[in-house]
Amino acid sequence: MSKLFYSLFFAMMFLPIIFCYSQNTLTGTILDTYSKEPLEQVAVYFPQLEKGVVTNEEGKYSFGDLPVGTYNLVISYLGYQTYSKPILIDTGANVLDIQLYPSAIEMEEVILSTPFHKLQSENVMKVETVKAADLKTLGSTTLAQGITSIPGVESVSTGMGIGKPVIRGLSSNRVLVYSQGVRLENQQFGDEHGLGINDAGIESIEVIKGPASLLYGSDALGGVLYINPEKFTSPKNTEGDLSMDYYTNTEGVSTNAGFKTSSDSFKFLVRGSLASHVDYNTGDDSRVTNTRFKEYDIKTGVGYQVSNFKTELRYNFNNSDLGIPEEVGEQTKERTPDMPYQEIGNHILSSKSSLFFNNSSLEATIGYTFNNRKEFEEHHEEEEEEGEVHHEEEGPALHMELSTLSYNLLYHLPKFGNWETIVGVQGMHQKNKNFGEELLIPDAVTNDMGILVTSHLHLNNSDVQFGLRYDHRSIDGDEMGLETEEGYIPELSNTYKSFNAALGYKFNLGKNLITRINLASGFRAPNLAELTSNGSHEGTNRYEVGNPDLNNEKNVQTDIGLEYKAEHIEFFINGFYNNIQDFIFIEPNGEFINEDAVFAYNQQDAKLYGGEIGFHLHPHPLDWLHVQSSYEMVIGQLDNEEYLPLIPANKLNNTLRIEFSSKNEGCFNNGYAFIALNSVFNQNNTSAFESETEGYNLLNLGLGGELTLFNQKMNVRISGNNIFDTNYISHLSRLKTDGISNIGRNINIGISVPL
Repeated sequence: MSKLFYSLFFAMMFLPIIFCYSQNTLTGTILDTYSKEPLEQVAVYFPQLEKGVVTNEEGKYSFGDLPVGTYNLVISYLGYQTYSKPILIDTGANVLDIQLYPSAIEMEEVILSTPFHKLQSENVMKVETVKAADLKTLGSTTLAQGITSIPGVESVSTGMGIGKPVIRGLSSNRVLVYSQGVRLENQQFGDEHGLGINDAGIESIEVIKGPASLLYGSDALGGVLYINPEKFTSPKNTEGDLSMDYYTNTEGVSTNAGFKTSSDSFKFLVRGSLASHVDYNTGDDSRVTNTRFKEYDIKTGVGYQVSNFKTELRYNFNNSDLGIPEEVGEQTKERTPDMPYQEIGNHILSSKSSLFFNNSSLEATIGYTFNNRKEFEEHHEEEEEEGEVHHEEEGPALHMELSTLSYNLLYHLPKFGNWETIVGVQGMHQKNKNFGEELLIPDAVTNDMGILVTSHLHLNNSDVQFGLRYDHRSIDGDEMGLETEEGYIPELSNTYKSFNAALGYKFNLGKNLITRINLASGFRAPNLAELTSNGSHEGTNRYEVGNPDLNNEKNVQTDIGLEYKAEHIEFFINGFYNNIQDFIFIEPNGEFINEDAVFAYNQQDAKLYGGEIGFHLHPHPLDWLHVQSSYEMVIGQLDNEEYLPLIPANKLNNTLRIEFSSKNEGCFNNGYAFIALNSVFNQNNTSAFESETEGYNLLNLGLGGELTLFNQKMNVRISGNNIFDTNYISHLSRLKTDGISNIGRNINIGISVPL
């Protein structure tokens, strides 16, 4: 398999040399259907080719150097219905004129996390998507905080700097994160191990809510958070920008700058960012000691594209110093974390290449991630004979290096009528190494390989998608310590196998009404902590014991959705039932070691169910007025009817938003203002080791837009979260057990300037 993989990789790198530069072109004009006036700055885009242009003042567009074949063309423009249809590109010159219909419905985005690259209205599986720029208007301090605005998505947090996604009640190794098209591996099993990605240089975030093991394999049992990097600029164009943000609560400063340029074939971009925050203030005006954090991040990429071939190479380095809070103690505004703290370096290197044949294509994505995690604790003190105290110079108490090589080969078969089929091979090779005194998991090697096939059938008023997958994972861990001593971990050699399937059906009940029904199975192999733990877990006052005989977690989830989208009103309701076999959880066994209660990993069947409901109203003729509301709920229980831990409380979000535009220089253009009330209800359905959490209401405000001063355009924004400085504790806060409140009032002022 490895020989085949490397042969395909090198073939994709060198085959373009033998391809001649074809002169296949596509040109056309885009007009308003009723006025017949040309439309300027309309985005015309081939998602599979990742090639796009915009129309000029005459409404004309032009593509050159296109491969022969049928490719989906997406045309989008604010205030008009999004156009999406397969287009046949023949040898030579091709012409396509389009007329767009006016519409107050927001523009649709192409979904990239699913392999067929459909619009949301065409997708069989419901995928939530949000632009990173929209999250900035909400005043989100971090990406982990920003994604909580998506219905069904929350975050387990440790202060402000550490957060990890929760999708419909599942988190950690049950939620897979993708960045730059490759799986992000950063020791996500740990409670205090955050997302580890900066929001600078991110185009959008997509969320698959439910098992996505068919597309991604193990660890996608609960869902996928798919993070799309910013796009390269259009051919023969150069762009640059500078952004700055200030946050009053943490006296936080965040800045990033980017530059990108493209010729006809070559593309380049680079972006760097810095962020620094002091300890945050709660609603009762107390700073939570050591919630401060610092971060710097760099993202860069190069691309090359000709007619039948495209490739890109991207690299992201993120370094974070994160304080680990333990109490509301010394009230300072220091920016350097005290002990205990984490120092994390995260490298993501990805290569994505595609070869296009007549009506088929081959896509190869190769990723390498390296996570260097260090945790520093209080220095020991030695008393010298004179009674002086000497502070030892010590290295990190915990030091782990995790390296992961992943690959994803997908072949898009030639279309057969309305059938689209993809076959693929995916896998990874992963190593974990320990260098510190403490040990959470052993030195180990994990090998993963999966084979999949998935098909999409488009009918007149409906779509069907189905697929099968087989996975094989091996985990080999080294013996650590001495058998006669505490903390001993024996040698481990386990193998896990799984077959999974998915079936989805989308039906257009009418012009504006869509229903979706999806049934999918998923699986998750137990992680090293669950298999091998044998020691005291810092910060929890418990001794954890792993179980090397744990089985795969396996689940079957049913999703049913109904969506109504008209010109002035949108409505959706989504329900799910997730049945998990051999759910892995931890509980006390009644024993004590060194005065710590012993907690052991066990398995039992579990179920989660709930859903989301919401509407969006923008009434005629007040199209500038938007009223949005959504409600989400999830309930999780073991087979013995005990509730699962870390299940988010039910939440109701209500937003009133206005949008306005002015063409006068010196005035706002594309302006907006909003007021939002987030109501979180009591969480009384708690596990045996959790306390109940009281509900709370948070009022948020914001406004912004495009301002032109001295012929320089800039985007300005100001937002306020928790305006009434409410003192509250989130049920998903890891500081809840210490009675430490979440962040109080926080005002964000931001500016972005194109250069």
